[in-house]
Amino acid sequence: MQNNHIKNISGLLLATFFISTSGVLGKYIAMPSEVIVWFRSAFAMVFLYVFCRFKKIDLTIQSSRHLLPFLIGGVFMAAHWITYFYALKLSNVAIGMLSLYTFPVMIAFLEPLFLKIKFNPIHIVLGLLVLVGLYILAPDFDIKNTQVQGVLFGLFSALCYSIRILILKQYVEQYNGVMLMFYQVLVITIILVPVLFFMDVSGFQEQLPYLLLLALLTTAIGHSLMVHSLQFFSASTASIISSIQPIFGIILAFIFLNEVPTWNTYIGGSLILATVVIESIRSRKR
Repeated sequence: MQNNHIKNISGLLLATFFISTSGVLGKYIAMPSEVIVWFRSAFAMVFLYVFCRFKKIDLTIQSSRHLLPFLIGGVFMAAHWITYFYALKLSNVAIGMLSLYTFPVMIAFLEPLFLKIKFNPIHIVLGLLVLVGLYILAPDFDIKNTQVQGVLFGLFSALCYSIRILILKQYVEQYNGVMLMFYQVLVITIILVPVLFFMDVSGFQEQLPYLLLLALLTTAIGHSLMVHSLQFFSASTASIISSIQPIFGIILAFIFLNEVPTWNTYIGGSLILATVVIESIRSRKR
């Protein structure tokens, strides 16, 4: 039992690390956000389809009643990714990722409404601790600054991500996590086709290696592992544990983009990490 818990926690943390690479890649790739998301989804769709065939994962949707939730989940995922990349490009990796990580608090409020479970006040306390950590991490900025716009896009991205997680949470026991992610990126690829005709796609060849990395490591592997982890944790628990993602992202941004963290980053990051540890211990006891 203990080994299984360690394995599940490790899988969730690995998923979090892979997903955190989106910050550096989203900031670095010199293409419009909508175009990045289309290529990310299209390549990830191919990777996931090949993997599903190789592993003989059933891609059959069991009921026509599931079609609409899958479609809506894909739309919210598209909105989450696009607004997240806007947040990154308007501000920096730290601001973009940290504003996104208000989503554990949003999930703590929304989960009882979506899944009809009893509201757990401890998630509010832990969510508030995360918020305090984010408040310490965020630098002072002027209301007219593009950083403020980045935070607003990050908050909207967080709301979309929260809703998408809660929609998929209802199907993780019926479907394989990789299969669910395949349909997510399939929906996104289809609905974003028009951006290829109305937005600048020049520079595609130069950006191809980074787009492939974003599609394979961040999306196909990272998000599939994250969806899979929802079998073992509540959406609130998974989201709070994955709050370590901004820490990973800030470290990667320092290494690859030379974005230097401040003391506020260390202090706020430590508070977030402490919250992750507390929730990990709580989930293990359950």
